[in-house]
Amino acid sequence: MSVATTPAAGAHPETGHITMDTWVCPLPLRDYPAIVMGHGGGGQLSAELVQHLFRPAFAPNATDALGDAAVLSLPGTRIACTTDTFVVQPLEFPGGTIGSLAVHGTVNDLAMVGARPIAITAGFVLEEGLPMAQLARIVRDMARAAHDAGVRIVCGDTKVVERGHGDGVYINTTGIGALAENLHIGPERARPGDVVLLSGHIGDHGMAIMSRREGLEFGSPIASDSAALHTLVADLLAAVPDVHVLRDPTRGGVAASLNEIAGDAGVGIAIDEQVVPVRATVRAACEVLGLDPLFVANEGKLLAIVPPECAERALEAMRAHALGTQAAIIGHVVADHPGMLVARTGLGARRVITMPIGEQLPRIC
Repeated sequence: MSVATTPAAGAHPETGHITMDTWVCPLPLRDYPAIVMGHGGGGQLSAELVQHLFRPAFAPNATDALGDAAVLSLPGTRIACTTDTFVVQPLEFPGGTIGSLAVHGTVNDLAMVGARPIAITAGFVLEEGLPMAQLARIVRDMARAAHDAGVRIVCGDTKVVERGHGDGVYINTTGIGALAENLHIGPERARPGDVVLLSGHIGDHGMAIMSRREGLEFGSPIASDSAALHTLVADLLAAVPDVHVLRDPTRGGVAASLNEIAGDAGVGIAIDEQVVPVRATVRAACEVLGLDPLFVANEGKLLAIVPPECAERALEAMRAHALGTQAAIIGHVVADHPGMLVARTGLGARRVITMPIGEQLPRIC
């Protein structure tokens, strides 16, 4: 990890200590006397919390861009490490459970830096009164997902809280993966001219959770896309070793992920909304609920940014994999409007897609 020459954002310029006086827009964190749901949504409020509270305290001299996993260089090897906590509600939903979601989400964070997942830890917080049969289903689903992904659950912990002080089950995970010595994937590598690819339909997970949570029917069932993406990434890297950026668009959806990449790299990103794949049922559900599919969470899709000369080869590799059959080129990295995401609409107009403040659908992962 490189060392900064100036104090981190949110730190006092002389002492380096955290001070609320230097916290700034878009919505100053100091204006929130208590945590709100939006602080967990992957948008601007989440970014403010990380940049101005956690990062100055835990890594005040870090200059690295924040990605899905940390890359650590150890004697003779490189590893990737990630941690995540899953609080999805409901615990069981079309296409998965909180157990399989915990495995897929952890594996995918490792895959987004090009790592081969090896092992996962699992910490369970259980609420008094949780039916044992439901817990057994969740645990079996988690074990099956780990087996199918080729990773071991190597250690864990269990805590129980009083009835009314939890929400059934929360799961915390840590994932460890092996990383090739010459592989460097990160948002800061996006450069003008690069091509943006998306591995398939967006919005499936968020709408599956919403339909089950609210008891909504949309003509045909919507199932979560929750899946482990590491084999898709492996095939992509075999075809295009010089992938610049990978990102799984979970909380905040494609819009949040591309805004983060644009901001980290100091570039603009332009996409064509007409070519972004969205299932008809998901689009209809979003219209009914007043949601934009670009902001809806996914748990089995990835964004890839590659050099222009590699774009067709990358697209072919993704479409050859079962999880990428609907992959599409959706846009480009540009020098104009740095730090911004701009979309061409179906009417030929252009709109700026800003970073979401909080989240449209809480508790989706």
